[in-house]
Amino acid sequence: MSTNSTKPEEKGFFEKVKETIESLWDDTKDNAEELKDKAGDTIDSVKKSVAGKKETVAHKASAAKTTVAHKASAAATKAKSVAADVKAKADTKAKEITAKAKTEATAAKKEASDVKAKAATKAKAVTAKVKSETTSAKKSVAAKSTAAKSNESTAKRSVAARVGAAKSTAKRAVAAK
Repeated sequence: MSTNSTKPEEKGFFEKVKETIESLWDDTKDNAEELKDKAGDTIDSVKKSVAGKKETVAHKASAAKTTVAHKASAAATKAKSVAADVKAKADTKAKEITAKAKTEATAAKKEASDVKAKAATKAKAVTAKVKSETTSAKKSVAAKSTAAKSNESTAKRSVAARVGAAKSTAKRAVAAK
């Protein structure tokens, strides 16, 4: 008879535990691989959805950048036009003030020349009056001088005649004595 039995050998307790652990290990390994594959797939799908959202966000960001650039450009253009308007108004005002100052200066020069002309006319009139008064005064002095000279010569003759009469009277008196 053979020592080999046709019945399957009964395994011992430790062998059963070992097989159970091996099957658990294999199942765990399979589950881990499946989980790893699922996690990879999930990560890929999340990356795809995020990439789509990134494109949307990038598109929105570029649109926002364009809008901001346009608004900044519009603000700069508006500021430039306002500055140009202010400059034009300032130039106009400066020209008006310059013209007004020139007009006032011309009026002041004209007034000064009028005053100068009036003063010259008045000075000529005063000079003419003084000349005529001087001439009449000279004539008057000359007439008085002539009269005084004639009175002086008359007085000299009169004094000379008196002196001559006194001398002759003195000579007679001396001779009579």
